[in-house]
Amino acid sequence: MSDKTNKSLIYGLLCLAVAGCNWQNRSFGDIIRHPFASDKTYVQAKIQNPGSVVVCRSKQCAPAKLSMSKEYIYNSLLQLLNNNNHQKLLVCEADAYTHACLENFITIPVKVGITPAYAYIDSAKITDVNVKRNNTLNVILNYNLTYNGQSPECFPSNALVYVKDVNNIIMEDGGYTCKMTTIGQTSVKTLFAIDYIDLDYGYIGGYYSIGLSGPAFGGGSGYMMLRFPKDAYPLSPVLKAKSMPKALNNAQQYLDEALPQKVEEITETINTDVQIFPIKK
Repeated sequence: MSDKTNKSLIYGLLCLAVAGCNWQNRSFGDIIRHPFASDKTYVQAKIQNPGSVVVCRSKQCAPAKLSMSKEYIYNSLLQLLNNNNHQKLLVCEADAYTHACLENFITIPVKVGITPAYAYIDSAKITDVNVKRNNTLNVILNYNLTYNGQSPECFPSNALVYVKDVNNIIMEDGGYTCKMTTIGQTSVKTLFAIDYIDLDYGYIGGYYSIGLSGPAFGGGSGYMMLRFPKDAYPLSPVLKAKSMPKALNNAQQYLDEALPQKVEEITETINTDVQIFPIKK
């Protein structure tokens, strides 16, 4: 009996040694189904709640709670998204303190079927922006998602931007599908907690969490930056026409040629000896 107990104990210790510290980040179901998994595929994605939102305007950055209202942030985000409607924005993994890009994409560890892989998102295109009630915006995004050099066909993401207060700005979607395998569709859900808005250069930063469910499953979290091609300020109106109509141009040319001759004819008929004004009594 003691030999069987010792063998069970040794087997249990061996399992712990092989699994390492990954079990502390996995659910009980994942451990039962994949006890020897050693990659990051099964690590649950976690998102950090930002303590405050920093907004940059007029080349100065400060916490929004000091001098801004949620309505101001909402209007600024609406202007930024409207200016960049039908434009491609860049996505990058960034540092949460310096807001500098570390990579030109974000990486998500996944498993496609039984094959370990990494999914990448490096850009997205805005195709529509709608204003909704209660300080919310509806944004349609087309993410450029790839994995192991392949580009699956993905449906657009219907994202909702919600400005609850100056310290709570969330962008999330209800999930969009991608055909990453020959059988079935994979659902992708994105949550983005915004803590940095640069109105001068068109940057938005925050903590993200992305999860996949279906034939391809996995997830990841971190800090990313969205880089827009245009800033958040109103566009300058065009006050001058680029070119005159042909008929108006011909009329202006005729006046320029005929007017000096008329002026010369009038000046020749004027008698310079007659003083018109003032009249002396």
